Amino acid sequence: QVQLVESGGGLVQAGGSLRLSCAASGIIFSSYGMGWYRQAPGKQRDLVATITRGRISSYADSVRGRFTISRDNAKNTVYLQMDSLKPEDTAVYYCNAVGGLPLPWGQGTQVTVSS
Repeated sequence: QVQLVESGGGLVQAGGSLRLSCAASGIIFSSYGMGWYRQAPGKQRDLVATITRGRISSYADSVRGRFTISRDNAKNTVYLQMDSLKPEDTAVYYCNAVGGLPLPWGQGTQVTVSS
């Protein structure tokens, strides 16, 4: 069965860093473009970073230059390195496939940035 499990969130002060991980199972991971999404309270879920099968990455304007997405196909895992965090980065972060039908959503991981 397909499963996405996000981890690595937490409480951090503004300017700090976190590294999120998303482990996938039940899929041929290397065949999927992957993305990180986030959803703040009362807001829609937004795509913040993507990485293609060929490891080409792209970013939303709000995180470009601060976040880095990467993947390890041997571990079926996609990562999001988040640096220079801001209070407005506070959200639940999710990973999912991009470019096609979404996979079942995981539980997400909470990131809280204090000012």
